[in-house]
Parts: sequence; C-alpha cells; structure tokens
Amino acid sequence: MARRITVTAVTALCCVALGAGLVACEEVPEEAFSGTRKISVEGHSVNVSCSGDAADGEPVVVMMTGLGDDLTKMSGFQKTVSEENRVCSFDRLGQGASDKPAGPRTVADGGKVLTGVLDRVAGDRPVVLAGHSLGGLLAARYAPDHQDRVKGLVLMDATSPTTTADISKVIPESAEAPADELRAQTLAVNKGENPEMLLLPDGPVRTAGDIPVEAIQHGVRYLGEVPTYGEDLERVWTEGQHQWLGISTDSELSTAEKSAHDIYVDRPDLAVAAIRSVTARVTG
Repeated sequence: MARRITVTAVTALCCVALGAGLVACEEVPEEAFSGTRKISVEGHSVNVSCSGDAADGEPVVVMMTGLGDDLTKMSGFQKTVSEENRVCSFDRLGQGASDKPAGPRTVADGGKVLTGVLDRVAGDRPVVLAGHSLGGLLAARYAPDHQDRVKGLVLMDATSPTTTADISKVIPESAEAPADELRAQTLAVNKGENPEMLLLPDGPVRTAGDIPVEAIQHGVRYLGEVPTYGEDLERVWTEGQHQWLGISTDSELSTAEKSAHDIYVDRPDLAVAAIRSVTARVTG
C-alpha cells in the first residue's frame, strides 16, 4: 500500500510515472490529416495524432498529457472530443514515439517544440490547450506568451506552479517512509530527473488576459492517503489549483467528484464538457 500511495502521489505532484494507423509521408498538410504521424520540429521527430474536423473560425483543441504518459493514453478521450472538434495530441520529447532529448531542457525549450507542433497542425487557426497534470502546467506557462494563438485553456488537475516549495514545506527532510521517498522523488523530478529531462522550477502565474479558462481538480482525496502529511498535501494541491486561476480574468475552478488524478479517464464527461464550453466561448 505504501508503495502504491507513493507512486500515485508522485504522479500527481510532479506528473511523474517515470489510435490510429501510422502514416509515413508528410505530403498531406498537417491541418487536414487524420491519424498518427511523425513530423519534424526543431530538428526532432515528434509523434502527432489528429482527428475530427473544424469549421471556419473554430479552434483546434491540442491535448497535452502528463509526464510519463504518451498520446495513446488520451486516444479514447480524443476520439470523444473529436466528434465535435478538431483535436490533436502529441508526444513531447522523451515521451512515447517522439525523439529523446539530448540533454536538460527548460520549459521555454518545450514551448519551442509546442510552437512548432501548433504551426503544423493548427496553422492560423486559434488554439485551445487542454492539459492534464504536467501538460496543464506547460499549457499554462505557454499561454501568456502566445495570446495571439492560444485563445482558451482547460487545466485538468494541473501540476501546481509551486510544487517544489509545496513539497518542501509539507514534508520535512526528516520524514519517514513513504513520505521521504515522495519528497525525494518530487524534488529530483523537478530538477530534471524525468524522461523529458525537463527542469521544472517554481514560478509565478502570469496573465494571459481574459481568455476562457476552466480548471478541474480531483475530488477523490487520494493524496490524503500519505501517512502523516496527506491532509496538508491535499491542501497545498488545492491552493495550487486556485493559483492557476490568476492566469485569466475569465477563469473558474470545479471539482471532479469520484475522480482521482486522471480526470479525463475517471470523469471524461466533465473534461469533455469543459473543453466544449471553452471552445464555444472562443468561437462565440
């Protein structure tokens, strides 16, 4: 039980947990293709999946998974969303079928790859980023500098913008197992010891203006299972979700009852509703 709690909590706090046919050619414009293919971005091969159609003026939804997850984990969710929206997802460097990074990378480096993907799959269309866990953090870090393109956000249990401070404050160095392992793993991941080699420092939430933002936090309090420190972990997690609301003057937070960290798996109905609400407001 202790090991399960530790792994689950690390997945949430720092997003660590250490469908379609392949198309080899790239002659078809990425804005139009359906399926999964490799594209070249920033000198790297990036695995991308797209489905659904977008009418004129409608945004493209781009999904971003948590650390350690590849795009196949979102395939069922993507299929549902694509019934009404054009949707794409991709494996970041170090994920799934994309290239491995050559060395440590910053969030800004990841943003360059995201820009390249958006150029290829969205073109001039507006974009709604729908990010889970670390994908939510990266989406929220990216949006303020790309307000010309990112017109909406859906954050599904996004990693707190102050994860390092949160875990250091709640769990002391003197903590015993399994909390000591959770603390050590979280701090190591944020220093770049993760499959994406991403450095994940704490930082303030910057504004992206008045874009529509819907944040959803987990309702099953599984972090509370961590002995001694569980309730405080739940508290700082919730505080982190509230911090993200500062990204926009048009933001709201809801709780996914009966859902643990993987909200799009446990409560896809709520996640789909949030995406459709934001895309409708963007199209509006």
